[in-house]
Order: sequence, then structure tokens, then C-alpha cells
Amino acid sequence: MGEESLKKRKGEDKGGEDRQSIQNHEPQTMNLQKQVGLISGICMIVGTIIGSGIFISPKSVLANVEAVGPCLTIWAACGVLATLGALCFAELGTMITKSGGEYPYLMEAFGAIPAFLFSWTSLLVTKPSSFAIICLSFAEYASAPFYPGCDPPQVVIKCLAAAAIVVITIVNSLSVKLGSYLQNFLTAAKMIIVTIIIVSGIVLLAKGKTENFKDSFKDSKISVSSISLAFYNGLWAYDGWNQLNYITEELKNPYRNLPLSIIIGIPLVTVCYVLINISYFTVMTSTELLQSQAVAVTFGDRVLYPASWIVPLFVVFSTLGSANGNCFTAGRLVYVAGREGHMLKVLSYISVKHLTPAPAIIFYGAIAIIYIIPGDIDTLINYFSFAVWIFYGLTVLALIVMRFTRKELRRPIRIPIIIPVIVTLVSILLVLAPIISAPELAYLYCILFILSGLIVYVLFVHLKFNWPQKISKPITMHLQMLLEVVPEEEVTQ
Repeated sequence: MGEESLKKRKGEDKGGEDRQSIQNHEPQTMNLQKQVGLISGICMIVGTIIGSGIFISPKSVLANVEAVGPCLTIWAACGVLATLGALCFAELGTMITKSGGEYPYLMEAFGAIPAFLFSWTSLLVTKPSSFAIICLSFAEYASAPFYPGCDPPQVVIKCLAAAAIVVITIVNSLSVKLGSYLQNFLTAAKMIIVTIIIVSGIVLLAKGKTENFKDSFKDSKISVSSISLAFYNGLWAYDGWNQLNYITEELKNPYRNLPLSIIIGIPLVTVCYVLINISYFTVMTSTELLQSQAVAVTFGDRVLYPASWIVPLFVVFSTLGSANGNCFTAGRLVYVAGREGHMLKVLSYISVKHLTPAPAIIFYGAIAIIYIIPGDIDTLINYFSFAVWIFYGLTVLALIVMRFTRKELRRPIRIPIIIPVIVTLVSILLVLAPIISAPELAYLYCILFILSGLIVYVLFVHLKFNWPQKISKPITMHLQMLLEVVPEEEVTQ
């Protein structure tokens, strides 16, 4: 008995030494924490989707179809497409419960190359440029009251946008809960202005302000090209419908909360978008809406005066909420790509103190700041949807493929096969229609950039040249000590 007690004590001592040894070196029991519940999930979707788009540029959809009826139809149709796409992602997210959005699904279905090309395009172009343009929108609205009667200087706008990126990056690096709470607060704030605009519109309709809805399909411009471009602009405002799939590993009870968040969140956004557009048309004709620089502000000036200052204030909250949601989720894509060896290994490390993918979030913020420096990135944003829908279509196709190649995978949610088929066909149409009807070199540049990722993949991932390893090893070691980060614990799925 004494011998057993001695052995036990020795074992405990050894365990203590092991634990001390692990603490002195690299802990192997670090992992992302499940801290995002259903309410936070819905707020993440609603907060990320409703950003600057619906308040600043609904005129882009109207400019392509030139009539109220088709414009409202496009907004509703974009919501239906986003919901169908999100349902496909719900099956994928509950079947493969890994963070990183499209990345792990493309990896499982098609292998490393398509997954790498997705991460290459997303990490260097689509995600950070989207983050940058949202923060620039925030900066314009935040600085406008200080420069009455003229446009704020570009230096002020860019510095303010960079400051917003730095603050959001720090918040999300310090705490998942803090980032989640900030998202909840900003989502609540933006829902206040959404409610104000919608209620104002309903009151005006009740008073008989319906003249702009008469003959609403008259003089409309309908063609494959115009509809696809209108969809691009509408879907830009809906972008973020798949954001919850980037943080699947941090969702509490993902099998329940992922699909529920989608089913509640996206239809809620769709109803809000259609009602907001109806509200705009109660006080503006099509021509007036197209001439407005910021539609929500024009609406506020006409309906809410002298309290019209409420609109730019809440648009600031709205854009910040969208930027925070983008940072919270896109940082996880960098983290997962690093974990798979498709990015620098240090990007897959987790903060010891805060249990967040801090290096990945900081990297994402740094790239976004670089995109603020050039004078004009509007062209890049115009073709954002083109690149994004290539990978959306490929990801939904992965769902169809895995129905036949990975039958053994557990599917807590199983949607009818017709839904991914429809989404895949629409994706193909959205990608090909602008190229065929109005070919531009920018589309070619976009495709060439995506394909240039193949060269990077072959050199640094497939062949694994030694010299980059020699350079990155000391950098990784110093960054690990500076940021106090360690590799994630291996988790068996």
C-alpha cells in the first residue's frame, strides 16, 4: 500500500514536472474556445451583412435596371440566393466542423490546390480589400460633420480608416468575447437606424406617398448583362451570409446554432433590405435616388430633419459593425490556412493569454491597412463579386461532389440536392454573364491573379524549398516570443 502510495506520489511529481516542462516550452493543450452562442451567431450574420452598402449605394442596383419594380425584385432575389447559399454552407459546416469557411470544404472535396487558391485570393485581395473599403466608408461618415460644405481631406479619411482597422484588430486579438460583445452592441445600434428608416417609410406609405411605385416596371432596362451586374451590386450588400462558417470551431453547439442563425439571420436581413429600399422610394424618385451621393443621408435630411444627424451617426456604427464582423471571421481563415501549412506556420498559433488566433488577425489587419494607402481601389471592389462567386460556386459544387464521394460523413443537416444545384448554376451564370456580355481586361487580371497562386503553391507548399524555411524559422521564433503564442492542440475530428 505504501509502495503504491509512493508510486502515485512519484507519478504526481512527474506529472507536475511534465506540466512545468510544458509551461516552460510550448503548451500543446491550446485551442480556440467555444464562446459564440445563438444570439451572437445571429448578430454576427446580421451585423456583418448590414454594413455600408444598404445605406450608401442602393443606387448601383437601380442604375443597372433603371426602374423601381425590377430594383426591388433584385433585392429580394439576392436575399433568396444568399439564403439558399447559406443553407448549403449549413450542411457543409455541420458535416465538416472546421473553421475557415470555404477553405476546409474545398480541401475535403477537391484537395489542396483549389483550397490554396481560395486562401491565396481571399487573404491577399477579397477579404482585406473589403475590410479596407468598409473602414474607408466609416471614415468618410465620421469625418464629414467636421468639414461642413466640403469633402474631408483624403489624408484625414485614410488615417481615420487605418485607426479603425488597428482598434478592431486589437479588440479581436485580445478576446473572442470582447469582439463578440462589440459585434452585438454595434448590431443593436445599426438595427435602431434600420428600424427608424423602415418605420418612417411605412408611415409615409400610410399617408399615401405611393406615386413613385406607379408603373414601377415602366422604362426598365432588362438584359442578361444588366441583371447580372445588378445582382453583383445587390450581392455585395449581402456579402457576409457565409461568415459564420469561418468560426464553426468557436460556436457553441454548431449542429443547432449554425443552421438556426442562418435561417433567422438572412431572411431578417432580406426583409430589412427590401423595406429600406421601399422607404427610400417613398421620398425619392428613381432620378433623385441616382443623383444622391449617400441615399440614407438624403432620406434623413428629407424625413428626419432636424434630427437628421442621427443617420450619419448610426451609419458609422453600422460600418464599424460590418468591419468588426469581417475581421472576427476572416482572421480565422488566415489561421486555418496557416494550420494546413498553406501560410506561414506562425499564423496558425494561438495566444496563450487570450486564446485567440492573434497572429492571423494582426496579419489580416496589416494587409487591410496596405489597401488603404493607394488612392483608388474602387476597380478592385467592382470585381470583388466576380472572384468571390467563382469560389462560392466551387464550394457549393463540393457539397454535391461529397454527396457521392464522402457518403460516410455524418450530416446532421441534409438539404435537398436541388438547392446546391440551383446555387451552382446561378454562380456559373454570375461569373460568365459579365464576361460574355461586356468583356473587360479587369476580369482577365482577376483570373490571372488567382492562377498565379499555382506558382506560389508549387514553389513553397509542394516542393517546400529549404531557403524559405531557414528564413521563416527565426522569424517565427521571435514572433512567438513577442506575441506569446503557441501551436494549437491537435484535435481529432
